[in-house]
Amino acid sequence: MSFTYSVFGLSLRSNLPIPELVHADTPSGDAVVSVHMATSPTAGEVPDEPKTLTYTSAYTDPTGQPALRIWKVADGRFLYLAYYDGTQFWMNRAGTELWAQWPDALTIEDTATYLLGPVLGLLLRLRGVTCLHASAVSFGDRAIAFVGSEGAGKSTTAAMLAQKDCAVISDDVVALTERQGAFYVYPAYPYLCLWSDSVTIVYGPEKKLPSFSASWDKRLLSLAGNHLKFEAQPLPMGAIFVFGERSSLANAPLIESMSPKESLLSLVANSFATNLLDSEMRAREFEFFGRMIRTVPVRRLTPHEDPSQIGRLCDVVLRSCGATAI
Repeated sequence: MSFTYSVFGLSLRSNLPIPELVHADTPSGDAVVSVHMATSPTAGEVPDEPKTLTYTSAYTDPTGQPALRIWKVADGRFLYLAYYDGTQFWMNRAGTELWAQWPDALTIEDTATYLLGPVLGLLLRLRGVTCLHASAVSFGDRAIAFVGSEGAGKSTTAAMLAQKDCAVISDDVVALTERQGAFYVYPAYPYLCLWSDSVTIVYGPEKKLPSFSASWDKRLLSLAGNHLKFEAQPLPMGAIFVFGERSSLANAPLIESMSPKESLLSLVANSFATNLLDSEMRAREFEFFGRMIRTVPVRRLTPHEDPSQIGRLCDVVLRSCGATAI
């Protein structure tokens, strides 16, 4: 394992370099995960049977096949993930071993788009780490997170706030931990993934960004390459903004408070990998979010239906956190 990276509070030890990650001279903590790229486990490492299908994605490929299927192997001691394009992952139930294999037509960059998002999100859940489908940036010495469904504007908002001197902490998956009654966000990786329309919204039509891989339409916004900040240390959560429906009203974008019940249900609805949680894991998640909303404000964020209003939205967010718009 020649390559070591710190991601989501994990120390990833990989046999191959993982695209866009920065080598960690000082690994983070004791949460070590061995990553075996371009290889599948041997029969002795992961038994073939019994295998039980536990998840089928509602998203399908052009032929109607599920985008992702997940099996429990050996009575749940391992998980096997199969994507529609032939990419495969295996992980043990303890979340300490991970294997990745892909067909000859794809590349390690293609595989990294899965690995650094949904796959590590699932592995974190197996390790007992609660995750939100969200993006997070810094505001002073605190983190602010943006929660919402796919396409809500989380990454676009993070990219615009990065232009306003906020450091990016995490994109798409926000991993949380509790320390002495405070709730912290783990840093992820030093880039954002944006659709081309989002790049235009944030930078204008002249900005051209590379794709993460030839098989993926999203654009790669390198933070260092664009003189933006990355927060490499965990920060305490200062506020959570839940994206609501876009509005044409003149007072949008706007922020509203949420009741404890609304806050709890919104966080549970936007937690990561909920389809694979058993009853005990769900109970722990409810308790975790229940404690968090007592100390972390959760607010509804209503964007304007005009995407060009993203700058105003960010100013509203910053003012609500006690900042003067930049």
